[in-house]
Amino acid sequence: MAADTAERTGQAASDSHRIAFSYFSQEDLLRAGCLDFHMVIEAAEKALIAHRRGEVIFPEKIVQIFNEETQERINCLPATLKAERVCGMKWVSVFPPNVERFGLQNLTALFVLSEIEKGFPIAVMEGTLASNMRVGAMGAIAAKHLAPPQSRVIGFIGSGEQAKMHLLAMKTVRPSLVECRVSAKTPPEEDQFIEQMTPLLPDMKFVAARTNGEVAMRDADILVTATSAQAPLLKAAWMKPGSFYSHIGGWEDEYAVAQQCDKIVCDDWETVKHRTQTLSRMYKDGLLRDSDIYANLDELVAGLKPGRETETERIYFNAVGLAFVDIAIAWAMYQRAKQGGYGQTLTLQETTIFEHAQIAEWLRR
Repeated sequence: MAADTAERTGQAASDSHRIAFSYFSQEDLLRAGCLDFHMVIEAAEKALIAHRRGEVIFPEKIVQIFNEETQERINCLPATLKAERVCGMKWVSVFPPNVERFGLQNLTALFVLSEIEKGFPIAVMEGTLASNMRVGAMGAIAAKHLAPPQSRVIGFIGSGEQAKMHLLAMKTVRPSLVECRVSAKTPPEEDQFIEQMTPLLPDMKFVAARTNGEVAMRDADILVTATSAQAPLLKAAWMKPGSFYSHIGGWEDEYAVAQQCDKIVCDDWETVKHRTQTLSRMYKDGLLRDSDIYANLDELVAGLKPGRETETERIYFNAVGLAFVDIAIAWAMYQRAKQGGYGQTLTLQETTIFEHAQIAEWLRR
């Protein structure tokens, strides 16, 4: 009888102190329909507005660089969405040599989401999907306001995951796109890009530039550099009047590209200018001033400043990445996957440590 009572008491304690969370793999998220740029763009725009209203907590990220030359690093990026009462963290590793050294992707990410009523975790999620989609979504939001309305040709320098995501995002906001040109470090990389993207965009004509950046970029309506290379690959002469340039990485274009543009827009200029982007290099060299930046992206989304105003404007967009947008996208993905019944429930604890009936057995003396 005493044993039965103890068991029931222990079970009650276990139930009251049990903490569980959802786990979603990349495949869970894909099966749930999270490769949806309409959803992701909406989540990103909502987050930008929320940040303007002071409804986001956005601390500095923590960066651990293991190799200054190759920039192999792991970053911790936290943010809180006050209205949703969700705190999140992206743990992301960026190892540029992975592709050549191991034939593997150079970015992996993990999200942790917690509710802020009790502070308990609610989800652990694969984060590469959301992270790469965020890059594409920010470029696409900028394109909604800044790219030619009837853009037909998009050119890429770079053919990796972020280039592919950028293409899907740009096609979402500029369905008029009918031709995609791609230049990569090697012809096989271009071929793989085309092989993977053709079934997803069967109405688009693809052109392999055979490593020639000029072939990919000259006279394109939308230009995208999506490469880990640190070199001035994009030339100003290739950017025609009226075009839109989405700069993803660090140093990818010669200074003259920005110098000839009529407008320069950033996701957040104060963040950009302290990084290693082309624009931040120009700022440090005294070639760019704060007053040269036309707007931050949230100003366009909020309708505080107009986007493209003439057919001939060359416009430059630089996104360095804002963690609160990643968290907002992860939250949207979590909701869709959870509602769809995907993922699995994992137990963090059944009860508190000293309420376990077997604690005496487990104590290591």
